[in-house]
Amino acid sequence: MPQNTELEKKLEKKAEKEDRQKKNLTVFGQETEFDGELEFTDNLVITGKFSGKINATGNLEIDKTALCNVESIKVNSLVISGKVKGNIEAKERVEMCSGSSVAGDVVTGRIRIADNVDFEGSVKMIQDPPEVDLFSVASDEFKQALLIKSDLPH
Repeated sequence: MPQNTELEKKLEKKAEKEDRQKKNLTVFGQETEFDGELEFTDNLVITGKFSGKINATGNLEIDKTALCNVESIKVNSLVISGKVKGNIEAKERVEMCSGSSVAGDVVTGRIRIADNVDFEGSVKMIQDPPEVDLFSVASDEFKQALLIKSDLPH
């Protein structure tokens, strides 16, 4: 049974990666200054200056040359190499690369903070609930459902 689960996970990750690659990529250049509210469903890279609010279902990358002063950022995943001031919520993951600066609270499913990151704020981890109804299954089945959802070897 665990082998099928691992195979399913690998196939799911491959499909997600292919979906990301199929999405359009938009880049705000280094000379771009944007002030307002952004919404997008694909991939966005900010290399310039942004002020305001981001509420998107896509993936965001903040380049090492970028300065973002936000009310909030809500995206699927976020990679930060530049400077961000404001609260962040990423459904899938947040990655803070070496040399980045983040001042704000982070809510995410996964987080990676590299060495040499200036981070001031709190982190709250979110988890998707298991797809099993807690009250309709035996405890052993529920435990197995939790193990399947986790990244821990089982």
